[in-house]
Amino acid sequence: MHPYRSMLFVPGHRASWVDKAVASGADAITLDLEDSVPQDLKQDARRIVRESIERLRTENVKIGVLVRVNGLATGQTGFDLEAVVGPGVDAIFAPKVESALDAQRFETLIDYFEARNGGKEIRLVIPMETARAVARCEEIASSTPRVGGILGSTAEHADIAREIGFEWTPEGLETLALRARVQVAARAAGVHPMTGLWERIHDLSGLREFALQGRRLGFLGQIAIHPSHVPIINEVYGPSPERRRFFEGLIQAYTEAAARGEGAVVYEGSHIDKAHLDKAREWLAHADLVEGLRDH
Repeated sequence: MHPYRSMLFVPGHRASWVDKAVASGADAITLDLEDSVPQDLKQDARRIVRESIERLRTENVKIGVLVRVNGLATGQTGFDLEAVVGPGVDAIFAPKVESALDAQRFETLIDYFEARNGGKEIRLVIPMETARAVARCEEIASSTPRVGGILGSTAEHADIAREIGFEWTPEGLETLALRARVQVAARAAGVHPMTGLWERIHDLSGLREFALQGRRLGFLGQIAIHPSHVPIINEVYGPSPERRRFFEGLIQAYTEAAARGEGAVVYEGSHIDKAHLDKAREWLAHADLVEGLRDH
């Protein structure tokens, strides 16, 4: 899956909001058929989402497109996937997954509708939004090759807060262990680690601190529910020119040292060796992918 920094949610029945989401600069949008769509509008929303996807791809808009469907327990998942799976969909955002078997059920449905409707290599992005999901995040992350990313959910008023029973604070210490576990599970499985959600729309300084904490934990991106959050998320999770300069210089310093027969060298006041070289190369490779997202 592409290493999305930002993934902006858009209610599926709000076709007029799609262009605003694209204009925000988000790496990906998630067209929502679940919580943001009233029950009596879900059938219309499926049609609107499919039309929005087709329009974006016809206009050659360079943005990742995901769809959040309704969970397996609702009985609506098959209807959602039947309507939206097809060319132009990059991933399905699969809610309320609590086990490897749940993820594999999604996989089977996508296998069928992808074969019938078209589409190619549609991935799964799975939020860890229940206690059972967090407890099984390692097995979920590696449950099927379709899993492209998992999400460390931390929203103030969402399912995870009710399930776990934590009392949310802007500093996030009460969810630190939960997020760290999900991040390690993602890294161990080789899938994209994302975090979220910052619900306080106008508190942009709080958003920045939350995003910085997520990046320091090792997350590579974050979901958003408002376009004004996207620039900050992109900046925080994006490759800064200063870090690029640092890592490029590190590679040069190590390469020159190795040519002299030295396995370690002091670079900008710090000891560096082969492990630092590997990290620099990995960071730069990821930065190149991120900077090319809108060209994919």
